[in-house]
Amino acid sequence: MSEFFSVIVAILITVPIVGYLAVFIITKQITGNHRLSVNLAIDFSTLLLVLSVHFLIVTIWGKSYFWLLLIILFGLAAVFVWLHWQYKQEIVLSKVFKGFWRLNFLLFSSAYIILVLVGLYKRLIFLFA
Repeated sequence: MSEFFSVIVAILITVPIVGYLAVFIITKQITGNHRLSVNLAIDFSTLLLVLSVHFLIVTIWGKSYFWLLLIILFGLAAVFVWLHWQYKQEIVLSKVFKGFWRLNFLLFSSAYIILVLVGLYKRLIFLFA
């Protein structure tokens, strides 16, 4: 049984779109609300994307830069809090976190696509060299 869960987690981290689609389909069936389903799927898959980017970096370059990912995450959080404070003159943590988390989805989705392409390129160069 633990092997089954290991395989599921490995699939979700390797291909985060599977996690996005699974959460979207399940919540869409339960709630019937499309917008809520998309938001929940994005929120869940953001964590998967962060982990995927980390493991892609380790696979491509053979070294962990998780500390750099954490610095980027905390730096973005600080910038979001500061910008929110500049515009609203008060900090509403729920809104700040929601915006921060959605920006991370866009950032790490882009990083995931770029790293997959870099990994494919490096692998093709290795095969044909």
